[in-house]
Amino acid sequence: MRILFLSQLIPYPLDAGPKVRIYHVLQYLAAAGHDVTLVAFRRDSDSAKDIRQVGSLVRELHTVLMVRSPLKDALSGVRSLLTGRPFLIDRDRVGAVNRLIDELLAGREFDAIHADQLWMAQYALRASTRAGQTGKRPMRVLDQHNAVYMIPKRMADGTAGRLKRAMLRLESQKLAQYELDTCSNFNRVVWVTQEDREAVRAMQSHPASVSPSRNGQQDSGSYVIPICVDPDSKPAIERMPSGRRVTFLGGLHWPPNAEGVTWFVREVWPLVLRRSPDAILTLIGKDPPQELVEMSRTSISLEVIGYVEDPEPYLKETAAFIVPLLAGGGMRVKIVDAWSWALPVVSTTIGAEGTGYEDGIDLLIADTPIAFAEAVARLLNDPEAAKVLGAAGRQTVLTGYDWRKVYRAWDKIYSAKPHHVTHFPDTSVWNHTPEPHRP
Repeated sequence: MRILFLSQLIPYPLDAGPKVRIYHVLQYLAAAGHDVTLVAFRRDSDSAKDIRQVGSLVRELHTVLMVRSPLKDALSGVRSLLTGRPFLIDRDRVGAVNRLIDELLAGREFDAIHADQLWMAQYALRASTRAGQTGKRPMRVLDQHNAVYMIPKRMADGTAGRLKRAMLRLESQKLAQYELDTCSNFNRVVWVTQEDREAVRAMQSHPASVSPSRNGQQDSGSYVIPICVDPDSKPAIERMPSGRRVTFLGGLHWPPNAEGVTWFVREVWPLVLRRSPDAILTLIGKDPPQELVEMSRTSISLEVIGYVEDPEPYLKETAAFIVPLLAGGGMRVKIVDAWSWALPVVSTTIGAEGTGYEDGIDLLIADTPIAFAEAVARLLNDPEAAKVLGAAGRQTVLTGYDWRKVYRAWDKIYSAKPHHVTHFPDTSVWNHTPEPHRP
């Protein structure tokens, strides 16, 4: 098929969940013989080498510079209040992308338009409308990495400030309606987790919010395909048995990550140090909160590293890999990465959403400061238990999260006759649950 693929970012290097998802989907499409034209936002931080790497997967790559600033965000906030459109969607409305898509549609026909994440859906629907003006009806595919409205909703639940809490709840309400309406206009909606599909489907209990189908048919185009990795490129790491490092790895510019890590440092880490005084907490990720940077300057047990291209030296010394998320949506690829590296993982329930984990088998679940501290201290003080936990996680990836195996499910997305989406039945193309890994 000739596919117009729309992405909010350049999916390389593979240092964030959305990049991992997009890159391996593009690999699948190339391996399956599809002809892909990729339109993607790029940032100033994207190197020419990374752009070329992505370009090697597709027939054509066209990029548009993403420029953000406090002033532009403020203008988007005002428009959001006036129009009722979600701020997160308005912020990514860029005329240059529409003009580029118009040029591409004027010169060729596409069999499918693939929007990666909710932010790009507005461009896919516009492109579909333009194609329809010439009598073409390309299939519309939306890859939903998250139930997006759940992110500000959960953040609001954990926010003390009244004004900020009210703004987050308002944004969540706007996103909920936008998300449901948008999904109803795609022939195929692919979800990363069953939890996210259920979260959006739950909103259909309000019939007035559901757009009617053109042909009155029930949807058969809502599917779940998890984010997968390449276990061959991320082999198990030989950890030091005497390692005393507790590690977080993830973009700290993402508010749920920053919130969760700050909670861990304030509430959990002092309890860990009571049990393991020689432990070291290492935070690796882009744009860490300034509060944590300041704390690290006066603490011998806290390191705030920032972004690093190769975290392996830190991972070799890691006794516990933590995912202390209190908010968020979608699936945490950092857990799948840690599993692939055979690292022992401790996560909150929210942090582990969407992964086929077994508590106590391939990771440890802890949702209170005391429980989280006890789980981390257990791994610090029992290297053999940490080794068994990490090995089980590696096996989970091999059986359930290898993109070469699981992404065959995309064949059904791009081979079946499209239907208009108005409902979300249990029509999954991926329902694999990794077998238990008993020690």
